[in-house]
Amino acid sequence: MVSLSAVLGVAAVELGMALIPGPNMIYVASRSITQGRRAGLISLAGVAAGFLVYLAAATAGLVAIFTVVPALYTALKLAGAAYLLYLAWQAVRPGGTSVFAPRELPADRPGRLFTMGLVTNLLNPKIAILYVSLLPQFIDPARGHVAAQSFLLGLVQITIGITVNGAVMLAAGSIAGLLGRRPGWLRIQRYLMGTVLAGLAVRIAADRSKGLAVAP
Repeated sequence: MVSLSAVLGVAAVELGMALIPGPNMIYVASRSITQGRRAGLISLAGVAAGFLVYLAAATAGLVAIFTVVPALYTALKLAGAAYLLYLAWQAVRPGGTSVFAPRELPADRPGRLFTMGLVTNLLNPKIAILYVSLLPQFIDPARGHVAAQSFLLGLVQITIGITVNGAVMLAAGSIAGLLGRRPGWLRIQRYLMGTVLAGLAVRIAADRSKGLAVAP
């Protein structure tokens, strides 16, 4: 149903996108280093759930609504930018603590970690763009059910995305103790992370595109 070249193409493009630091990677890595690998896994599960939401929407053809109603895409973009600015402020505000400062994960926090991972992914415009602009490039109507092809190729994307973010999560957790012994590094990281998040927010908000063009 789906050609090998299509699978390899989606895998290659997603790998390139996943290796570029973005909101998902930043959130998963920071939670893992701050509160340990358990928190990182819960956060990663939330990100994975976000991928599944987009996959379901793409398979059902609902993401194409962004093309018909550009205001929805604009709203998603601005909400994502606002969320990144909130995270940036939390990093640099007076009295703020570094996301790499080790501390115990409270027993009542897993639900919030999962939810924040989900929200981070859903408010990431790059994912919507990926599903609307990327997947159609590799779908061949002559090979059968278009929705089934979209679903299978989406699973390839999710597998690559979760694998990359999972590897980052595992590596990030292992350096929590090292950074915890160096307060100066934590302070530098806090301002660097805030700057990166603010830069991402400005870049997203400044994007003048009004909607998404679905590839034929």
